Amino acid sequence: MEPIPENQAASTTGAAEKVVAELLNRLFSGGLLPGNPLREVALAVEFGVSRNTVRRALQHLIAANLAETHRHKGVAVKAMGTEDIRDIYLVRRTIELRAVEESGFATREALERLRRQLALADELPADHDWTEITTVGLGVHQAIVGLLGSPRLDAVFESLIAQIRLAFALVADQARFQMSYETRLKDICDLIAAGSRASAGAALRSYLDDSERELLDAIHGYRATQVQS
Repeated sequence: MEPIPENQAASTTGAAEKVVAELLNRLFSGGLLPGNPLREVALAVEFGVSRNTVRRALQHLIAANLAETHRHKGVAVKAMGTEDIRDIYLVRRTIELRAVEESGFATREALERLRRQLALADELPADHDWTEITTVGLGVHQAIVGLLGSPRLDAVFESLIAQIRLAFALVADQARFQMSYETRLKDICDLIAAGSRASAGAALRSYLDDSERELLDAIHGYRATQVQS
């Protein structure tokens, strides 16, 4: 990997952001898994930056609840537990189901953003990978939340997306997992557009219940493999 330029103190923030971006890419693609260590020295050498820059990048991940500090062991990728998944989906149900309930009051602009985001799924190339499906799918969920017209709830959900993607990385067959929900999400959006809020809400609740159940199973499976190894 080419070293990240760090010629001046003013560029430290930019360098840290690039380190964060690369680490996020690895987290979301499964290149880094829960519990994997994030060692300052090794990362500084790999990226060609100072340990201080790496430290700033790791602090960003910790603040985003994507990494955690272990006493005497340093920083590691956050080990998602069952309570984390349940809490994430509690927040998702609270916000997303309310957004569907209130969608009749959504602005034309918010509904158009949802339509445009959904259309991106149809524009994906035939050889697209699961990370692209994930990005588009979560963008649709963000647009559903956007129907509420609340910048604060938009920000809450945006911060939650990173944690959702970290959890998704535990699923063994990512392509199957993502594609199995793609059609269901389109159907939910069609119901919202048609004004069938009760049906859309019921479909979304079932969608979230199934997704949560699969992620909990994935965590149990991942833990089992760790014990065996």
